[in-house]
Amino acid sequence: MVLPLPIPPLRLFEIDDQSWFPARFRLYVQSCLTLFWKFKAPILQPISPASLVAQTLQSVLGEENLKNYTFVDFCSGAGGPTPYIEREVNKRNKQSRTEQAQLNGQLLQNGHAEKSEEDIDFILTDIHPHLTAWSSASKRSANLHYIPTSIDAANASATILSLANTSTPNQTTNKRTFRLFSLAFHHFPDPLATRILQNTLSTSSGLAIFELQDRDVGNILTVLTLAPLLWLGSWYWFWGNWGQLFWTYVVPVVPFVIVFDGVVSCLRTRREGEVMKLVRRTGSGVNGWRFETGREVHTWPMGTMSYFIGVKEDA
Repeated sequence: MVLPLPIPPLRLFEIDDQSWFPARFRLYVQSCLTLFWKFKAPILQPISPASLVAQTLQSVLGEENLKNYTFVDFCSGAGGPTPYIEREVNKRNKQSRTEQAQLNGQLLQNGHAEKSEEDIDFILTDIHPHLTAWSSASKRSANLHYIPTSIDAANASATILSLANTSTPNQTTNKRTFRLFSLAFHHFPDPLATRILQNTLSTSSGLAIFELQDRDVGNILTVLTLAPLLWLGSWYWFWGNWGQLFWTYVVPVVPFVIVFDGVVSCLRTRREGEVMKLVRRTGSGVNGWRFETGREVHTWPMGTMSYFIGVKEDA
């Protein structure tokens, strides 16, 4: 953390959250945010943020324990980073299985381990389901599913896995529920965040909160570089999407919203101790839970990903 700001999290507004913000502009902004999750800038980013999340989950949970969970993403929006996180997690999982299969002489002719129950499933949910986008994303991976009905993160059922649109329900329901909040938790005011944590501790076996920003000068400066990055690269990334390009170059609404909301996100993001304070405020018992927090650099030299991970070890 570079020069942490000596202020509490500020409950400011982000433009992209507002009902008056046109849906067309919101789509352009979300396309950029999704790009940033899978983008890897040469030299500055050894791996993409989505890969960094996968690496962190593997490190904290343990390679062998990952397969015991089904990961349920809350506040998925139109899909966000979860399809890319799922891809990275399963890529690492399959590489490990392939290496083990080589040792055991169990390789297929194509050089890959067979698909099995050790594949790790991810489920998209939101209070406002984006069925068209989710259906399209789930068709690209056998391990990505979604719940077609509205899911309130503060009032989710312990049997949530049974609601997923999967043709192999036993593969998801026989595993433990692990909740994901990727670039989402800072949006919740304290009372709502407390209710979400209370419900999570009562109905799941794990949770992970990932944020690509923090309340410090270094991350704010990193966010400010996103505008020139978009001006440099949007013509290549979004060629053919003339609306996206017009509102990036001719009238720079998209870069302005990305930077404005990014700075506000920095100022809204809770630090680890502040999240833990909310956990204690829930009144739920945390005996048997192990919490691990930390930071990893996603963009050199000052852009950091913070994480707060809880695991119910007696599940």
